[in-house]
Amino acid sequence: MIIVTGAAGFIGSALVWKLNERGHTAIGVVDQNLDANTKADNLRKRTFSERIDASEFLPQLESGAWNGKISALFHLGACSDTTETDREFLRRNNTEYTNRLIAWCVKNNVYIAYASSAATYGDGELGYSDDDKLTPRLKPLNLYGQSKLDTDIWVLENNLQDQVTGFRYFNVYGPNEYHKGGMRSLAQKGFEQIRDNGKLCLFKSYRTEYPDGGQKRDFIYVKDAVEAMLWFYDNPKAKGIYNLGAGCAQSWNDLAGALFHAMDKPKNIEYVDMPDNLKNQYQYFTEANLTKLRRAGCPTRFRPVEEGVADYVKNYLSASDPIL
Repeated sequence: MIIVTGAAGFIGSALVWKLNERGHTAIGVVDQNLDANTKADNLRKRTFSERIDASEFLPQLESGAWNGKISALFHLGACSDTTETDREFLRRNNTEYTNRLIAWCVKNNVYIAYASSAATYGDGELGYSDDDKLTPRLKPLNLYGQSKLDTDIWVLENNLQDQVTGFRYFNVYGPNEYHKGGMRSLAQKGFEQIRDNGKLCLFKSYRTEYPDGGQKRDFIYVKDAVEAMLWFYDNPKAKGIYNLGAGCAQSWNDLAGALFHAMDKPKNIEYVDMPDNLKNQYQYFTEANLTKLRRAGCPTRFRPVEEGVADYVKNYLSASDPIL
């Protein structure tokens, strides 16, 4: 059985979709309050064999209840709110939970891939290389990023980088992110703005080297992300901590243009003030260095925003049923 934690979430449900496409149905989906959670709709079309509450899964695992039953574990469950301020909660929920899953999988010789984040890179002062030597020097801008970095460092300190696979996701967007509230991508929020108001709001820039809307991100379509993840699953000798992004930064203006084009609407952008709580932790540029990923042999093609947004808008956001 393949276990997916955070299975009702954005990337988790997309991974279950891709596993189903490959013919996998012996899947254990792990998440919080699966019966009552609104994001459970993301699994409505999916086939799986077990439903496990996240609060019960780790105790079951460590008690031996799953011994010999799991072939692989994809750990995508975590608090992904970059504005979360409860350090102890993030330590417990993100870092410690992940570390214990990794320890169990290593001990029981089970393939494990876990979610890290590009938030580990902070303001990008040290670049965006996933070279292990750089990892201990990184300085995230928020507690969420720190909680992810703490696991990456723990993996390296315990010399587990040849036994596990970690993915530092950059700006992932695409179907099944609808439940994420303020953490939804601008592709989804922008679609709603343009549909309802005919215009899109972008943040002003507070650095002279970036025009308004010219701040850049590495946008990666969720379908491409899960394709790359499963390449590593198919090639288990490729272990370590890897960036997972498109490898080519594009501006918010580029993303906006892709949305207006896909929706066949005239471009209408309004630049608005950035909230004070974001100004000191805002990343003006992110771009995944894919040298390590390509050296490992991963051949996945990552779509530019023009292509990914077109698929997202036409086949999901504009559809009567937007779920993967």
